[in-house]
Amino acid sequence: MTRVISIDPERPDPGTIARAAEILREGGLVAFPTETVYGLGADGLNPKALERLFAAKGRPPTDPVILHIADLEMLPRLAREIPPPVWTLAQRFWPGPLTLVLPKQPAVPDLATAGLPTVAVRMPAHPVALALIRAAGTPIAAPSANRFGHVSPTTARHVLEDLESRIDLILDAGPTAIGVESTVLDLTRPVPTILRPGGLPREALEAVLGPVAVFDRAVAGPAPSPGMLPKHYAPRTELVVLLGPKERLRPHLREIARHYVQQGHRVGLLIAEEDRAAVADLPVEVAILGSEADLASIARWLYPALRELDQRGLDLILAREFGAEGLGLAIRDRLIRAAGGRVIRIEEPS
Repeated sequence: MTRVISIDPERPDPGTIARAAEILREGGLVAFPTETVYGLGADGLNPKALERLFAAKGRPPTDPVILHIADLEMLPRLAREIPPPVWTLAQRFWPGPLTLVLPKQPAVPDLATAGLPTVAVRMPAHPVALALIRAAGTPIAAPSANRFGHVSPTTARHVLEDLESRIDLILDAGPTAIGVESTVLDLTRPVPTILRPGGLPREALEAVLGPVAVFDRAVAGPAPSPGMLPKHYAPRTELVVLLGPKERLRPHLREIARHYVQQGHRVGLLIAEEDRAAVADLPVEVAILGSEADLASIARWLYPALRELDQRGLDLILAREFGAEGLGLAIRDRLIRAAGGRVIRIEEPS
């Protein structure tokens, strides 16, 4: 059975951390909170522990994992080359929701990197995560603590729903603060490139680095970063996402929902507070993410709301995007991948 232990998110109990670290050193699996989502931790330099992690999640070997460090002294153990921008970015954004893709050291197991010559590294901004890494004394591989491809977990309960009896321990420190995964930035390319939008907006990176590209295609084979598959973060219920100008999304959302209801479908809506009145008279299930002006709230509630609607026995979930500025880019990315590319594009009138 998987054990769940509550832990203070700001002042984690040293004894609890020591027990969790011992499990990791012995090759076990520990789920723990980060500021983004809950991660499933294993010793990132132990091939056997990584094999167990991939098996518990049902994760294919073509999808790499991020290795988490607690200080910059751990970085040379993982990265063969550390270009100058790393130090600038680390000073500004670490600890935090930024993952850097760098040339890997030979000691990093191939399973952690999908056999590629690069490694993804980040320093999480959560006291429990940092304490656990320090106590373990090794970089911790920690993909999201869920079954592969399913909606990411932002609470210990979500982890238990997906991985009960598959892992040794869950450290429960309450809900995560950001709610979407880290931004993954590839520094091995001529232009720094975001492989996965996330909790650190593109605009913040460009303020430090100058121009930053965004890789916006799905990868079918070995990928340099998690979250690059065409379908990921997905509920079991069919999900369709509406893309287009904000002022046109609301009326189309209403009409599309009304159409499916008239066809006899049970419909759920994943929407903003500002959309509520437009659909108030429709017999649909509604999950409100927050105000469309507060993208941090939208991101924080995205995965919990998806999980909630997924448990209501619906035939279809309809969601809308929130633009491409700031956290909107990460929210759009997660919705499109959660829908497996099933989108309806609302064009500007000609």
